Amino acid sequence: MLKLGLTGGIASGKSVVGEIFVKLGAHLIQADAVAHSLMQPGRAVYEEVVRRFGREILNPDGSINRPRLAEAAFGTPGGVPPRVMELNEIVHPAVIDDENKWMEEIARRDPNAIAIVEAALILESGGASRFDRLIVVTCNPGQRIQRFARRLGISEEAARAEVARRMAAQIPDEEKIKAADFVIDNSGSLNATEQQVQRVFAALR
Repeated sequence: MLKLGLTGGIASGKSVVGEIFVKLGAHLIQADAVAHSLMQPGRAVYEEVVRRFGREILNPDGSINRPRLAEAAFGTPGGVPPRVMELNEIVHPAVIDDENKWMEEIARRDPNAIAIVEAALILESGGASRFDRLIVVTCNPGQRIQRFARRLGISEEAARAEVARRMAAQIPDEEKIKAADFVIDNSGSLNATEQQVQRVFAALR
């Protein structure tokens, strides 16, 4: 089985690229979805996040309010210092453990499968060595901001500040590209991105 890491900066289009790979026959797991599941009430990761970051990050129903947790983790300009490393220390080991178990299960079911882990922080977490190949998705800075603004329904000015804040906790695209086996530039049309993914998939096959 071939294990692929799919990564890239915020709002670069990792999920779009991942979906195209799935249509071509690959298996995909998203680190964000795994983390979301692990942060449900009653899970060990949830309990530790609440213990460290306080009950003010919770919604009235006891679930974690993601924007409040992001504010606590990434800090605020001129205000709260960032604690993103502390959050990652809690969440990353559990997410990686779940991803590894998933890959083992895929390998049991289909030894010839292509299994993809989509995660923003593969390189930052030191987890690239788990994969046979690393794919990095990039896009131009203006598009990143526009996409993020659309996704959250916020102004481009607010998106620019939030993207800058989150990118500060990530390795720059230039460094990610150096570490990549394949680079997919998601700056153009969806059709152009699909063609690049198809070429990568053919090379992997």
